[in-house]
Amino acid sequence: MNYVFFLLIVISIIFGVINGNISKVSETMLSACDTAVKISFSLIGIMTFWLGVMRVAEKSGFVQFISKLLYPILKYIFKDTKKDSPVLGDISMSLSANALGLTNAATPIGLKVMRELQEENSDKESASDAMCMFLGMNTAGFQIIPATVIAILAGLGAKNPNDIILPTLIVTTISFFSAIVIASVLRRVWRKHD
Repeated sequence: MNYVFFLLIVISIIFGVINGNISKVSETMLSACDTAVKISFSLIGIMTFWLGVMRVAEKSGFVQFISKLLYPILKYIFKDTKKDSPVLGDISMSLSANALGLTNAATPIGLKVMRELQEENSDKESASDAMCMFLGMNTAGFQIIPATVIAILAGLGAKNPNDIILPTLIVTTISFFSAIVIASVLRRVWRKHD
């Protein structure tokens, strides 16, 4: 990704020189840096708040309560996991973090889930069905509260940054269930070919 950004910057400078607009390119780069810093500071506040909420939810047992509620559903979706596997609790924690819009908090949990699923995987050279399902669900990222997007909108001065909640809920719900359906269908198709 660093190469892509570097290439974009170099191309912008080259076209700025060719078109005689190098001063506009440098002005735009400086104003974009200023905007990036402002957005970063607005993200610090909201991420700290939601990470704190998640920590309180975890310490109070709310996350474990959600895990117990999700366990029967996750056990059905992740049929290949071992009985009473702790990975199902971690999957529910990852999904809960994503639902609250805490993608930064969900990432380390998601990595832990993938390590645990790899330990249970009999074929270490390819991803298991459970790994593919989790990756699809995690990538779709069902969100109730898109905290990061709200913070960015607020940092950019949006009048109603919370207006994004309903559209995000609709879109992420559709993508989340689509990921589950597609992964389930592909699991059956692949098994027929094996």
